[in-house]
Amino acid sequence: MSNTTPQKFEFQAEISQLLDIFTHSLYTEKEIFVRELVSNAADALEKLRHTQLTEKEVLDDKLALEINVTTDDKAKTFTIQDFGIGMTQAELIENLGTIAHSGSKAFLKAIGEGEAKNTSLIGQFGVGFYSAFMVAKSVRVYSRSWRTAEPGHVWTSDGSGSYEIEASEGERRGTKIVITLKDDAADFATDWKVKEILERYSAFVSFPITLNGKRVNTIQALWLRNKKEIKAEEYTEFYKFQAHAFDEPRLRLHFSADAPLAINALLFVPKDNTEKLGFSRLEQSVALYCRKVLIDARPKQLLPEWLRFLKGVVDSEDLPLNISRETMQDKALIEKLNKVITKRFLKFLEDEAKNHLDAYNEFYAEFGIFLKEGAAMDYTHKDQLTKLLRFESSLTEKGKTTSLADYVTRLGSEQKEIYYLVGPNRAAIENGPYLEGFKARNLEVLFCYEAVDEYVMNNVREFDGKKLTGADHADVKLSDLPKPEGALSEDDTKKLTGWIKDTLGERVAEVKASDRLVDSPVLALNADKMMSPHMRRMMKAMNKDGAEAPLRVNLEINPRHAILKRLFELHTASPDKAKLVAEQLLDNALISAGLLDDATAMVARLNKLLESM
Repeated sequence: MSNTTPQKFEFQAEISQLLDIFTHSLYTEKEIFVRELVSNAADALEKLRHTQLTEKEVLDDKLALEINVTTDDKAKTFTIQDFGIGMTQAELIENLGTIAHSGSKAFLKAIGEGEAKNTSLIGQFGVGFYSAFMVAKSVRVYSRSWRTAEPGHVWTSDGSGSYEIEASEGERRGTKIVITLKDDAADFATDWKVKEILERYSAFVSFPITLNGKRVNTIQALWLRNKKEIKAEEYTEFYKFQAHAFDEPRLRLHFSADAPLAINALLFVPKDNTEKLGFSRLEQSVALYCRKVLIDARPKQLLPEWLRFLKGVVDSEDLPLNISRETMQDKALIEKLNKVITKRFLKFLEDEAKNHLDAYNEFYAEFGIFLKEGAAMDYTHKDQLTKLLRFESSLTEKGKTTSLADYVTRLGSEQKEIYYLVGPNRAAIENGPYLEGFKARNLEVLFCYEAVDEYVMNNVREFDGKKLTGADHADVKLSDLPKPEGALSEDDTKKLTGWIKDTLGERVAEVKASDRLVDSPVLALNADKMMSPHMRRMMKAMNKDGAEAPLRVNLEINPRHAILKRLFELHTASPDKAKLVAEQLLDNALISAGLLDDATAMVARLNKLLESM
């Protein structure tokens, strides 16, 4: 340093106020100053790179364009140096002592509007340099302009209202900031602490970053490269780094868009759905970047909740520079990003389903539950999502699935509904009574095995103008079939249904001959149209109101079945025994419907029936 007397300057009023806020800051995320200083250094290097293209003479022209960070835990200092554009004395005054081109005034206004605890505001208004005073006892800025004739200077301040500038000999091009840390911020002088911050926020900065002589940012920002030039192994390495994963990605989508926003995105679908494996609910983990600098590692509004399984990066240059660290404040911008990325990913899945069916089916088996969640709850993307749903059906082989669109192509001209049945598995549905009438009429029924399926179907409601209807709903009307021989006569059937209704009393709302039973003797249909049997089971499992309401069902009987014909004889010849049979038939039907909560009475009745053999 030279022997010249330092010149003392007072900070402009707004800067003084700003420094007072940072010096006495209550911010908890003080580490943000590292990100801001690295971003400023990268900007200085980028400006120098452009200057080298247009200017013939640039000071220290052979200096490497890099950022060097050093820590000294004994001296409690943090130092960051770049060999970028540098500053003259006038530029030091303009950039660090006055509002100049920064957004300090707007920042102070936001502070006044109650945003003081939001650390992201630090970067929002281009006041990143001043964030150093959150951790600094004093800050020294050594800088020398790229202009060969300009000398170097050192700017010094403790943030108390003034600063000093004096000439400094032997400075190289660029800027070096030396922060002497406060006692309560001494951990920012430790290698491990700064390394963790640099890897989190600045891993993809274009220029090399070294920490105490070791390169920190070794992974490239793949999302900005031409995907034709990237090898599969590079994608996998990036995925493992960004997602902190050990598996290989199942699917990846790498795309760029210019309108309505400039976006570069690299999205991955992991191998496994950890929620399905019983782990905790996933959190959003597609990170948001602006020009390779991390804005938010887990932005909650960037993608819809049902896409929480995705990993990766979204980088948008359209995030205005003056809010480059706090895009979440710009709700309209985030909504645009959300819509563009979501539609692009859904289009990607459509293409997968069309061109790589096996891979899509494997994806769907693992992550289809998320698409169902979206179809039920995301009105904006409901149509796209509904097309992506897959189900086994009465016409598919076990393990093979069909789409709603394919189902519609197989409809007869008279069919106005898409039928589905909810059950624990294929065998339970196929062996139950509800499918018989549909099979007899060659009507396809979708098989739904997951707890959310009925909720999804009730919310989707229709597809291609066809209503989604539960095949076990009481109001389903099926066409007539030729009546086989050997059934009870209409009069006898009417007598039997009347007697069963009187015998079972309040347990049944209605008893009638069925147009859907073929092989089974009876079936139970929930008389409550607002709550299907499956929905009732779900509500009971969740202890929801309504699950304990008295159960009344519609009972349908099969007049052709031997048990019903025998019951018709018994109801006059042996009324007591017939009553036991009728009650047992109802409980059998309730078991098939999943509506029998307590089997105690049924067991006692079965014992009575066995005694009468």
